[in-house]
Amino acid sequence: MKGRVRPKLAVWKFASCDGCQLSLLDCEDELLQLAELVQFANFVEASSKVQRGPYAVSLVEGSITTAHDRERIQAVRADSAVVITIGACATSGGIQALRNGADVAEFTRHVYAHPEYISTLRDSTPISAHIKVDYELFGCPINKQQLVEVISAFLHGRKPRIYSHSVCVDCKLRGTPCLTVTRGIPCLGPVTHAGCEALCPSYGRGCFGCYGPKESSNPASLMQHLSTHLGQPDVALSRLLRSFTAEAPPFASARKPYEPAT
Repeated sequence: MKGRVRPKLAVWKFASCDGCQLSLLDCEDELLQLAELVQFANFVEASSKVQRGPYAVSLVEGSITTAHDRERIQAVRADSAVVITIGACATSGGIQALRNGADVAEFTRHVYAHPEYISTLRDSTPISAHIKVDYELFGCPINKQQLVEVISAFLHGRKPRIYSHSVCVDCKLRGTPCLTVTRGIPCLGPVTHAGCEALCPSYGRGCFGCYGPKESSNPASLMQHLSTHLGQPDVALSRLLRSFTAEAPPFASARKPYEPAT
């Protein structure tokens, strides 16, 4: 409508691969419709034109891995009415969280010719470890339809209509037989939030939890089942939960009994 001031939307990148921002750009027709409702005031992946805040909604991709980013995310929170974290890095620390609990100095010494120039925190942590987050959208990368729905919901002051069922439900909808029951393949489908349409199980590959733990999930019970009935060793169970969403609290807690004592 003419004369209507569109709310400002900002998209921020921290430690990540940019895949979730690319999911937003991949919305194509939906993105054009969204641009009629909001101003993309800060989205350097798409435009070098940047407007100052405050912002109605900030989408945050990536985890916190440096002291500088730890300060920067505080500034984003102060300048945003709503903060939505998108993707496994922002919600769970991401693949870079594989370093957590290890000797970072040892890593940098082997990887970089001049490790003295590397400044990093010991752990890669999700955004929610540093600021209040209004909504988390899991995925690696995120589901673009879910992202459009979440943005639309917050712009209209309603709850996002995102299904809370597990990947197992999508397997049933697709007619995919349970891999754990029929083939003895370890799978995180029972405890993982839907969003990928059960893509991996449809190709005979167990779910590895890239959409994070579903609401009221019990990964500890699933790990016990995989250990007792499938004979999975501790190292396999630890690795199963140490992937894209390793630092999601339910997964991190369920993993601890199967990791070597430090």
